[in-house]
Amino acid sequence: MYVSVTGLKPKGFIGWIKFWLFTMPASSAAQKADGVLHCDFKTRNGYRQTLTVWETKKHMMAYRASPVHSRAMKGISQIGSGKVFGYETDSIPSWDDALVEFDNKARVV
Repeated sequence: MYVSVTGLKPKGFIGWIKFWLFTMPASSAAQKADGVLHCDFKTRNGYRQTLTVWETKKHMMAYRASPVHSRAMKGISQIGSGKVFGYETDSIPSWDDALVEFDNKARVV
């Protein structure tokens, strides 16, 4: 399985509006994407976090290349700042475990 943990911190009121406009379609698509095993969202420290678990990295990469996700990624600079981290695992991690990995290893996008 492949785990992807992301965090996006909207900047100001306009950032929040653009966050919802860009990311809601992408979030909805992720929940229905081929190969997705788990998809969850939460807010932490001002960041909107996503935790997705995929059958394989190839499934995640196919979703990442989709038009709806590409549109959301192009809008990041208009929304705020973001970080991502992905890793292989044998089981679906808890939020706590995934966030430890994210906090220690995420890269800025």
